[in-house]
Amino acid sequence: MITVVIPTVGRPSLAAAVAALDPSLPLLVVDDRPAASAPLPLARTAGREVRVLRSGGRGPAAARNVGWLAASTPWVAFLDDDVIPQPGWAEAARRDLEDLPPDVAGSQGRIEVPLPADRPPTDEERNTAGLAGAEWITADMAYRRDVLHRAGGFDERFPRAYREDADLALRVRQLGLRLVRGERRSRHPVRDDGFWASVRRQRGNADDALMRRRYGRGWRELLGGPPGRLPRHVLATALGLLGAGAAVEAAAGRGPGWKAAGGAAAAGWAALTAEFAWARIKPGPRTREEVLRMIVTSAAIPPAACLHRLLGEVRARL
Repeated sequence: MITVVIPTVGRPSLAAAVAALDPSLPLLVVDDRPAASAPLPLARTAGREVRVLRSGGRGPAAARNVGWLAASTPWVAFLDDDVIPQPGWAEAARRDLEDLPPDVAGSQGRIEVPLPADRPPTDEERNTAGLAGAEWITADMAYRRDVLHRAGGFDERFPRAYREDADLALRVRQLGLRLVRGERRSRHPVRDDGFWASVRRQRGNADDALMRRRYGRGWRELLGGPPGRLPRHVLATALGLLGAGAAVEAAAGRGPGWKAAGGAAAAGWAALTAEFAWARIKPGPRTREEVLRMIVTSAAIPPAACLHRLLGEVRARL
């Protein structure tokens, strides 16, 4: 009834994901490393057969397409390589899917994110915890295979694990089909990807440009998501650039007006950056390391977001 597809770039967490699955489930692991020289970290479980396919490093959307096109069961369940299906997942998945009416095209599992009990979560932990309430994410999402054919699968223009699942969900719903939540559960452990992780995530703004190009200005409302911060990031970046440019002109003796303009722009930039930093610091543990990270990255995120959005808008029109 169900084939499980796991795209991977070889993260060590893959072994735990595979080991947690019932050996009776057909499993396709899609190796998306550009050059797969080392073996994948696959758990060896009695009775478990793992078929490994390769997608050539083209991103998770392409890897999932390689996986579901190789499946032959009525349903394809996508899991990420950093989630751990909870005990009884296979039986719960069968119950989630077996009696669904024909107009239901997909079923989302429930994601649990373990957070520390002795302190408030960090910014990185809160970002991961957002997966618990996100809709139609392929961390644990099953689709009818015939619907994937009708919808054309995942759009491979999304090169990273961002928005490609939301895009597919919107296209499936445009076919007049429904998506529901099931009862099966998977756990998504929290990991810290380093000091600059929040800045690197701004690459997703390029994918937002493709979503806007495809679905219009109201694409966030279609997903039921909150408005983004991009307008404030644009203003902060513009004020920062104006302040820097005015300071250069004032230093060159271009006139007192440049100094006043630069001071006003710098004050506006500082206010917006402080507001953004505090919004991230306030709900967190407020340790010295966390506060420093929030201050520095809150200054770096707006220009990074604007640059990636600009590049995305250009690519979306090509």
